[in-house]
Amino acid sequence: MAAPQNYLAVIKVVGIGGGGVNAVNRMIEEGLKGVEFIAINTDAQALLMSDADVKLDVGRELTRGLGAGANPDVGRKAAEDHREEIEEVLKGADMVFVTAGEGGGTGTGGAPVVANIARSLGALTIGVVTRPFSFEGKRRAMQAEAGIETLRDEVDTLIVIPNDRLLSISDRQVSVLDAFKAADQVLLSGVQGITDLITTPGLINLDFADVKSVMSGAGSALMGIGSARGDDRSVAAAEMAISSPLLEASIDGAHGVLLSISGGSDLGLFEINEAAQLVSNAAAPDANIIFGAVIDDALGDEVRVTVIAAGFDEGRPDKPAPEPDTRRLPPPPRPAPPPPGAGANPIPARVGRSDPPSTTVAQAAAAPPPRPAASPPASPRSEHERPQAGGPSSDEGERSGGRSASGDGGADEADGRRAHDSSGQDGGDADRPAQGSAADRDGGQGDAAPNRPSGPRLAPEPSASRPPSGDGEHGSGPGGPRRRPVVFDEDDDLDVPDFLK
Repeated sequence: MAAPQNYLAVIKVVGIGGGGVNAVNRMIEEGLKGVEFIAINTDAQALLMSDADVKLDVGRELTRGLGAGANPDVGRKAAEDHREEIEEVLKGADMVFVTAGEGGGTGTGGAPVVANIARSLGALTIGVVTRPFSFEGKRRAMQAEAGIETLRDEVDTLIVIPNDRLLSISDRQVSVLDAFKAADQVLLSGVQGITDLITTPGLINLDFADVKSVMSGAGSALMGIGSARGDDRSVAAAEMAISSPLLEASIDGAHGVLLSISGGSDLGLFEINEAAQLVSNAAAPDANIIFGAVIDDALGDEVRVTVIAAGFDEGRPDKPAPEPDTRRLPPPPRPAPPPPGAGANPIPARVGRSDPPSTTVAQAAAAPPPRPAASPPASPRSEHERPQAGGPSSDEGERSGGRSASGDGGADEADGRRAHDSSGQDGGDADRPAQGSAADRDGGQGDAAPNRPSGPRLAPEPSASRPPSGDGEHGSGPGGPRRRPVVFDEDDDLDVPDFLK
């Protein structure tokens, strides 16, 4: 019978950028066991100071080892250029931690690339990053927020630690160096609180599958750390963990909780039960709580509790669909009037001085080009040509029409009435039709004449729908005999109004 194989979960911690590499160095100093450390940076000098198992200098051609200059685009491009090398060092991992300090260049831009590679290899990918301090400026804060949102889409679980919360648990005399060391210590606690549950045998042992069931696809996660001594130390440490200043929100509603309790050899079972019951009451009623107890004699009489709450997005309704736009839309444009000859002829009305202009000009512009005809054009001839007589009242009627077309709407009402009375059969009001001037009749508007404006107007072009007359000079039509336009010479005695002189 073959002996059972000793399978251990392969856990790799990747520190990328200045903050991530510093966090890895801190974990190595504290003696974190059971994991492999990988340092990735565009700053070659910072890599030389790291004791990580694997050091990867990315962006050698892009940055020449001088750093990304706090530009996330440079960090992303550097990681993409060395994608195959990163994939090579991550192969075989069951769990990958990606640690970085958000807000800079290499960590902000390169961490999503590393997480994407790790997840594509099938590893449980957990991001543990920090927000920058307020004194680091608004630009770094904006870059950090954008980097966190990008990283959130590439990892199974993301733990964000706000550095400003460290100020609330630190002394006012704390130095900048100690403040950044405290941030690195928090990153260490987040990674160690998870890895110890897998790698360190304890009173209540957990395996990798237990951790994966809670953190796989969990989304955002919160982490709290507490420690206490003396009586009720486990309860006090648990209360400190679930109300930790490092938590950006309460763990209420979490559907997955990892609880790690560490203590000396005198750690009692009832102490573990009381701490676990307190955390269980703070989470959702149906939360999946995975807890383990680790014996570490180096802690003495101190009890340390680490709580990682995840699964806040479970059970929430899907994002509602956007409401339809109920704003009132403008009414559709009215259809344009039909061109002449397209349908029934409109009924013309008598035009007075105050009537609005008709659409004769627009209709004439929209009409098709005239067909060649033997009849003379509708436009007036040269002033040197003499008109030919068209009948006993031809000159008088044409003079009346000419005065009306030139803007004198009421100079000679008697001539205007005679011109209307001598019009054709169709159009007009119920009893009397209205007839335009001879120039309009030559324009071929058909049996019905549209409304005439009381002012200057363009002579309409001949309609293509009307056949040309056969007599050339005095063709006849439905509206009566067609007469040629009248052209006056300079010596003609015309009754011209004063405002036209």
